[in-house]
Amino acid sequence: MNSNIKFKPIWFDSLGAKSSCTLVATPDVRILIDPGVAVMHPSFPASTMDKWRWCEQAERAIMAASKKAEVIIISHYHYDHFTDFEAELYRGKLLLAKNPNQYINDSQRGRAESFFSSLYQTLGKVSLQEVLEEPKPQKYVDPAKTLQIALNKDFGDYGKRRKEVLRLGEKWFKARAARWEKTKRIPALKLGEVEVRFAEGSEIRIGGTKLRFKGPLFHGVEYSRVGWVFSTIVEYGGEKLIHSSDLNGPVIEDYAQWIVEEKPDILILDGPMTYMLGYTLNLINFNRTLENALNIVENAECKLIIYDHHLPREPKFMERTKTIREKAGKLGVKMATAAEILGKTPAVLRSLRKQA
Repeated sequence: MNSNIKFKPIWFDSLGAKSSCTLVATPDVRILIDPGVAVMHPSFPASTMDKWRWCEQAERAIMAASKKAEVIIISHYHYDHFTDFEAELYRGKLLLAKNPNQYINDSQRGRAESFFSSLYQTLGKVSLQEVLEEPKPQKYVDPAKTLQIALNKDFGDYGKRRKEVLRLGEKWFKARAARWEKTKRIPALKLGEVEVRFAEGSEIRIGGTKLRFKGPLFHGVEYSRVGWVFSTIVEYGGEKLIHSSDLNGPVIEDYAQWIVEEKPDILILDGPMTYMLGYTLNLINFNRTLENALNIVENAECKLIIYDHHLPREPKFMERTKTIREKAGKLGVKMATAAEILGKTPAVLRSLRKQA
């Protein structure tokens, strides 16, 4: 694709370890998005040795890519999206990170505290405990209340159960918001060897390149207990790339429609967790992801969709998303995993053949 926005998949699930790390370059700036990796889960059909080998390869690839970037983006604090054990990855960078003080669940807040404590101490000789700010009472908008398409969708027999799920979710959100109002705030600091800004909801320009950050967005379904993320939009010269982060499909209709309205040339889209189908992913929400992905394929006018992360963690992922891939093919939309873009077979399929 002849484009002023270049990108390279650094590591994705289809390569054998959990990640969606992407290097994006415009004529102005090189940006590394979500520089994290985690080893595959126990049910992934590969040996323990292979899983750790892929994870180590990913770590090396991410470190090498970081040396080429001026900007690092962290969409949220899950280990397959950020690295907290290697401060060198962030040295000399502009770090655009998820705000750790709001729209964050408890476990990610704990990870963020550990991360910024290490980062500030290593790259600025600053103790996080000494610079923590007093909490600021404020009103936190419930992001579920803005989801007009999802809230007005007819779920048939599931409607009653869904109302109860949303009621409990709202209660959970209010409890989190009350905690944010009482918790000391991690500051965004500009130090000698790193500059940190909290990105969601903001926009910055670097030369002719515009970076926008859409969020906070639910990590999956409404009131997902694993927290919130933001999506990254890179624009240059009339071209656009979106890195969706963890929207899980997307499962929420409003997020799919937002992507449609953005009309990105390149879309890096995570898929549903089909390896958890019947457990944390029920059939109703899985079908939502298929409908939403079809909406994107049919109406977003993408030239290329990288459909990866979460999805290629089990062998039947292509079969389970066949309708989407077929529709993309008919419409001339290139849709592939990161492995396929790099000329490789997805690791989960290679491992299955190896075991056969």
